[in-house]
Formats: sequence, structure tokens, C-alpha cells
Amino acid sequence: MSLFLAAALLVDQTTPIPKLPPANPIPLADADTGAVMAPVTAFLAGVAASDPKAILAVVRADGGATYAAENPDGTRTITRRSWAEVAARFAPGADRFEERISDPAIESDGDIAMVWAPYTFRINGTLHHCGVDHFDLVREGGTWKIANASWSSRTTGCDAQ
Repeated sequence: MSLFLAAALLVDQTTPIPKLPPANPIPLADADTGAVMAPVTAFLAGVAASDPKAILAVVRADGGATYAAENPDGTRTITRRSWAEVAARFAPGADRFEERISDPAIESDGDIAMVWAPYTFRINGTLHHCGVDHFDLVREGGTWKIANASWSSRTTGCDAQ
């Protein structure tokens, strides 16, 4: 069989690539893991406190957030916001926000880390949406900061955490 014919036959064949197994939650027992989680916890506390300054204190100014929304009508949108825009969303006002993450999976290597966790988001105590958070962190001068965050967002299939 010629090399050309063999290559043509391979083009029509695909080998399914198995998905990676889900990340396993890591207990927050060691100092490094706790240090990685500290800015994430502070970020979520800033959201709950409607405190934009607290949010901005734990992020790198040059980063931002991207979220992928699955709308009730089936359409999908991707939105990118600067940290200033994200923080402004949680300025003091009439609404009370609460985001709860569960079973965070934490990975780190040197001065980079990531936190991946399912979440639910409530407004004024009512479940509004859910998804998965992904925080991308860097350590500078011994301090972990959130460089970027991305999350999925949907209104169906949400557990009442």
C-alpha cells in the first residue's frame, strides 16, 4: 500500500479521545492549599459583603473574568469583563448576593495554581443560577492573587447547596 493511500485511510478514521477524569477535591489541610484558597474565599466574601474593594484586593489588576452562560432558551453567550467591571456589579445596593462553592479541586505548581469548584449563586436568598468556577492564580512576593476567573452559568440542573 502506498504511503499516500495509507494516509488517506487514516484521515477518515478518528480515535475517540477519552475525557480526563474529574478533578478530585483536595482537603484544605496543608498550608499551601489553604494559601491558594485564601484569595478565592476572600473574593466570595467580598461578593457577599457587596464590597468591591475587597474583591479588587485579591485580584491582579491586569486580569479579568470570562463567563459562559447557557440561557434558558438554549442559546449560549461568552462574556469577558475587567475586574473593575466585576467588582462594580457587586457594589452596595438593594440586592444581597451569595455564591457558595463546594468540593474545590486545587492544583498548584510553583507560583501558579487553579481552583475548580461547582457553585450556586443566590440573589436575596433565592437560587439564581449555578455552574462551575475556575480560578487561575499566581503567587507574587509570597502572596496568591486571582489572575483570571471563568465560570459556566445555567439556570437548570442546579442543586440547592
